[in-house]
Amino acid sequence: MSDNELITNYLSLLKSNVEVYVHGTIESSNKSVRKVIHDGLDRTLDSQERTFNIMVSNSMYEVSNLDSNEIKKVYNKICKKDKN
Repeated sequence: MSDNELITNYLSLLKSNVEVYVHGTIESSNKSVRKVIHDGLDRTLDSQERTFNIMVSNSMYEVSNLDSNEIKKVYNKICKKDKN
């Protein structure tokens, strides 16, 4: 497995973990448990950000800026759906 595949898989794993931590944080009724889960969420988000930045700086993840007109089109499309 290449470095790119490994780090991409790791990033996917972190994203999945974020989903679990978010649901755990929302659903926990005990403040102590909620804090532990929320702390895990914060650490995982930090790891995700660091991993993403490593990938971008090593040309493993391409980031491109969208044209503002394209953003407006998508925004208007979403707003139109909300009104229906």
